[in-house]
Amino acid sequence: MKKLIILLTVMCFAFAITYAQSNIYQFKVEDINGNEFDFSQLKGKKVMIVNTASKCGLTPQYKDLESLYQKYKDQNFVVIGFPANNFLRQEPGTNEEIKSFCSQNYGVSFPMMSKISVKGDDMHPVYQWLTQESFNKVIDSKVKWNFQKYLLNKNGELFKVISPRVNPISEEITSWLEN
Repeated sequence: MKKLIILLTVMCFAFAITYAQSNIYQFKVEDINGNEFDFSQLKGKKVMIVNTASKCGLTPQYKDLESLYQKYKDQNFVVIGFPANNFLRQEPGTNEEIKSFCSQNYGVSFPMMSKISVKGDDMHPVYQWLTQESFNKVIDSKVKWNFQKYLLNKNGELFKVISPRVNPISEEITSWLEN
């Protein structure tokens, strides 16, 4: 009987850990200004997480990310940008340089986080969660390039992974936002 109670306790604990990892709300990260950003403040919002870079052929997507954010931000939607230097060193700048670039060139007002790694041995925990089915409970994925998009539903659960080449204002994304 004692072994059964221990087994049930361990199973309940494992279930609790698994459940806790099924949404993004467990994470706190540093924003581009060095302040704490708590994902739990996004409860009830649809979220697009995107890894960004300032010196990439896809960098002009910043314009459409900002446009998308402006159009839907009052409808419980937010874009979260994570600068990353993982692809051909296309984001070499400091957080301050990235912030200045985004503001001056694209008028970015959506939340930008501190520069992180989105792949490899030093992959940030948020991206570990986004890319591993064992954490997100939806799909395994790899970050293929800059501007890959991860869509999260209003419960903070991974909904879909969108290719870097898909424009942020595509029908695929806007129809998701409008439903």
